[in-house]
Amino acid sequence: MTETKPSKSARKRAYLALQQLGEELVTLRDADLHTVPLDDDLLGAVLEARRITKRGALRRQKQYIGRLMGRLDDPEPIRQAIERLRRR
Repeated sequence: MTETKPSKSARKRAYLALQQLGEELVTLRDADLHTVPLDDDLLGAVLEARRITKRGALRRQKQYIGRLMGRLDDPEPIRQAIERLRRR
């Protein structure tokens, strides 16, 4: 049986969705951010992105956050936590 690999476009859409989710983390208030289940690397990257003021550096930091999000086994708990915060 042959296993089909997702197309490059599908992989890029998935990566961009994770990057967008990571960008939402950057916009959360501190109290809300600490209710989201994040590992230390991801939390540090989000906090660092908040300190960055230059556009190019912020863009690169958001891409880094996207890469960290892609390394997670399951980003669904983060997605659900953000959704709960939005509903409040």
